[in-house]
Amino acid sequence: MTPRLRLFPLLILALVACTISARAQDRGSLNPQPLPPLANPNDPKIGAKQLFARKVLPAALPTRSIGGYTKGCLAGAAQMPLNGETWQVMRLSRNRYWGHPNMIALLKRLAANAHKDAGWPGILVGDIGQPRGGPALSGHASHQIGLDADIWLTPMPDRKLSREDREEMSAVMMVRDDRLDIDPRVFTPGHVLVIRDAAREPAVQRIFVNPAIKKALCREATGDRGWLSKIRPWWGHDYHFHIRMRCPPGSPSCEGQKPQAEGEGCKPSDLAFWFKDSVLHPKPPPKPPKPRPPMTLAQMPADCRTVLNAPDAKQQLPGQ
Repeated sequence: MTPRLRLFPLLILALVACTISARAQDRGSLNPQPLPPLANPNDPKIGAKQLFARKVLPAALPTRSIGGYTKGCLAGAAQMPLNGETWQVMRLSRNRYWGHPNMIALLKRLAANAHKDAGWPGILVGDIGQPRGGPALSGHASHQIGLDADIWLTPMPDRKLSREDREEMSAVMMVRDDRLDIDPRVFTPGHVLVIRDAAREPAVQRIFVNPAIKKALCREATGDRGWLSKIRPWWGHDYHFHIRMRCPPGSPSCEGQKPQAEGEGCKPSDLAFWFKDSVLHPKPPPKPPKPRPPMTLAQMPADCRTVLNAPDAKQQLPGQ
């Protein structure tokens, strides 16, 4: 395969990632309405995202992460409380504040550490996952098995946010306009400490950040730098960082990722690709690619049908 052909799929990914990053800043709704019933929910061609997005509560099943981060579901999800002493959940109208209980516990620890180590009032929690995981209608390809979570790079304000704030407030861009480095006016040593605290969690496998943020972390991290190996540059992620946990015990059908290569990932050769002009400013393909058909329930792990059809867990939706 020629270098040009190898780069073509990466350009497509870049365009998709930019779209996802923009969606992460989309406003929510102050008056969310239930999705209308599907005319034929048993149609085998219907996208699984249409089915999972209509489930507003977790499945009344033992907790299990099933399948992979981009093709799976979650049984027995736990809810991230909307408010804590050191955290607040954003975009409540999306109903994506559900995850594996291990993820919920990790986010609570991270919030406390951000307050203690970085001096932040707390963290703002973005999307975790839907009540039963699975593909979402917008914004993510992953976040399907309760082991992914987005943390805003905007520190939590020292006040309780209103519902309007949570739906309409935007996160702060951390990357310079030229995309070559962080914006020093907003990216602070506190950001380094918060991301470090997340990476030091043993159950965390990867943390995705904008390449400019990875570059800054490599430059500014001091002391034990072993945690840098978990920090992975990826398109977007200039307003938030993305935590990904390993498959937890008790989830034998969870499909994790291979361990990343050892080393900090801070050599010039490790980062050079991300700062090529062709990557920073990709040209659209001459002919737009055809949209891929949505993933169907039949294409997901078989146990996801059981999760989808299980009765609701005995818990009420939190007050919003």
